[in-house]
Amino acid sequence: MSRRPVAEFARFLRTETVGGMILLGATVVALLWANSPWRGAYQAIRDVHIGPAAFHLSLSIEDWAKDGLLALFFFVAGLELKRELAVGELSTFKAAILPVLAALGGMIVPIGLAIAVGGGAPGMAEAWAIPAATDIAFALGVLAITASGLPSSARVFLLSLAVVDDLGAIVIIAVLFTTGLNLLAAAAAVALLALYAFLQHKRIQTAWLYVPIAVATWVAVHQSGVHATIAGVALGLLTRVKKDPYEREAPAIRLEHRLQPWSAGLAVPVFALFAAGVPVSPDALGQMLGDRVALAVIAGLLIGKLVGIFSSTFAAVKLGAATMPTDMGWRDMIAISMLGGVGFTVSLLIADQALDGAAADRAKAAVLLASAVASLLAAGMLVRRNRARRV
Repeated sequence: MSRRPVAEFARFLRTETVGGMILLGATVVALLWANSPWRGAYQAIRDVHIGPAAFHLSLSIEDWAKDGLLALFFFVAGLELKRELAVGELSTFKAAILPVLAALGGMIVPIGLAIAVGGGAPGMAEAWAIPAATDIAFALGVLAITASGLPSSARVFLLSLAVVDDLGAIVIIAVLFTTGLNLLAAAAAVALLALYAFLQHKRIQTAWLYVPIAVATWVAVHQSGVHATIAGVALGLLTRVKKDPYEREAPAIRLEHRLQPWSAGLAVPVFALFAAGVPVSPDALGQMLGDRVALAVIAGLLIGKLVGIFSSTFAAVKLGAATMPTDMGWRDMIAISMLGGVGFTVSLLIADQALDGAAADRAKAAVLLASAVASLLAAGMLVRRNRARRV
């Protein structure tokens, strides 16, 4: 195959619309497969262990998807956030602080509402963080499909909000689900990150040096007991984003350009394929709606996210602590806040970490249901905003 078709295909995968559609397709395949007569094969493939036994790296395919492939996803997200903070729309404090405050509100209110709804229910002590996250890929995909008329600042705000609250959720995972911190491995990870930052500072550009460091960092973080996706986030935020006069583009821009197709076309869809396969029979749905933990997840994502993101944004702007994104109005912000209820990737990840067996399946089904409803409601709002802006 010539390089031109490959380059065109990579460009095709970089668009958020395509990324969102691939993610949706993988989710549908997972649901159909896991509820078909071939569900035994689905479970068998998901549980196959591959990798060397050394360093505890003989993991199931499902674990490789959520620990390994999602690290690539968060690396790309970290690169884009670093770019916006350094040279983009978030380069001033009042612009940068707004999505941070919105993300905090979009975590605190859903968690509080989830605890209020599910408090005391079996499993709630571990599952309270499930509605804390906003899915970056799905949310941006819905925005790209339905809101082409909104200003680019809406996309930047949503991206930053989603990255910040996903980072918060990953920190929650690291704190809650770290079983015995390996201090030696943690120290090795810190040393490797420091080496990566030093090489970036010294303008070293040898890929064959960075790749082993990135892999070793991931292994060290995984060995430390902290969730391995932290490695991707940290490496992304440490990558240099301002180019020197002799460079065509900065390392962060170059890496984002090269890795985004792999993230959108492989990492996130494969994770969805092995995470979203939950029972959706009438009996299973009935059990989900009778489960207070599942209802808490739905309330947190559908109501908590909308209220938390919008109220914290409104308060921050009205009090003068932050500035509204360029050319956005409050009705646009309501639609974006509703889109924050698309939990999916990291919410499924937390559900996997927090619960086991049927309880995990019910919680993941609640995430899928709430994310689907939030997507449809937000899409309707965004289409109306598009039409209003054309008038």
